[in-house]
Amino acid sequence: MRDKLKQLIDSVGEILYGKEEQIKQAVTCLISGGHLLIEDEPGMGKTSLAHALAQVMSLDFQRLQFTSDMLPADIIGVSIFNGNSGEFVYHKGPVFTQLLLADEINRTTPKTQSALLEAMEEGQVSVEGETYSLPTPFFVIATQNPISQYGTFPLPESQLDRFLMRIQLGYPSEQAERELLVGGDARKKIPSLTPCLTPAELLELRDLCSEVNVSGSVLDYILRLIRFTRDATHFEFGVSPRGSLALLNTAKTWAFLHGRDYVVPEDVQAMLQPVFAHRLRGVKESGEYAGEGYIKKILTQVDVLA
Repeated sequence: MRDKLKQLIDSVGEILYGKEEQIKQAVTCLISGGHLLIEDEPGMGKTSLAHALAQVMSLDFQRLQFTSDMLPADIIGVSIFNGNSGEFVYHKGPVFTQLLLADEINRTTPKTQSALLEAMEEGQVSVEGETYSLPTPFFVIATQNPISQYGTFPLPESQLDRFLMRIQLGYPSEQAERELLVGGDARKKIPSLTPCLTPAELLELRDLCSEVNVSGSVLDYILRLIRFTRDATHFEFGVSPRGSLALLNTAKTWAFLHGRDYVVPEDVQAMLQPVFAHRLRGVKESGEYAGEGYIKKILTQVDVLA
């Protein structure tokens, strides 16, 4: 199974040059059963990453471009009156897929953003008193532009907490960008990528990663990290229990991805930024929120050993 994972990461690497670390983070998120938020400037490869992951994981895929005039019904579907039967018939929306790309999710209003909350948390959609189950597995990969850009609506804390991880791609290295320029538009290669996993194997991987061993000392280290976010004066509020489970589960998957059946402190540290940063808001300093900048402070002030 680890050979298939390596093949999967290498395949996506043919689309995103020089981004192996970010690809591994995204794969870790999806195997862990969580939803992924990708934040960066336009044109950095966010959408291409989502497309490529759906292709190599053999997942049914829908892309939904979020706009300021979008309504919740555009996501979850709507009931339409059928004149022949005299009844309302529910027409499912694009959320009924295995991997939903919510592109530029922060360009729509909070009301529409909230239409995804039940789907992300419960794997189901409720419409007019009826509940409809979503396919299994079900993942949301959302992209968002920096909130400093025009026409954006910041995601509320309740929705940010539903994302298991948030990653950033960043600019490519000079060598990677040279390969991009020489090779042409890598997005054209996505349909030809060979699927490396089936949905059933993805669920099997999730079970295997959940069995990765976590020693008492590593668990104590995770608890100290969590307690620091709640007790320190740097943050307006600490990490929720959902965030605690997210750190543990992603550390297990990260360890499995690197060939181990046990978690070491380095696995926890590797997951701290993508799992915690979007869940923390620092106290105001010089007019700015500094939550993300305190991740390094957490690592330096919380001892690995008690």
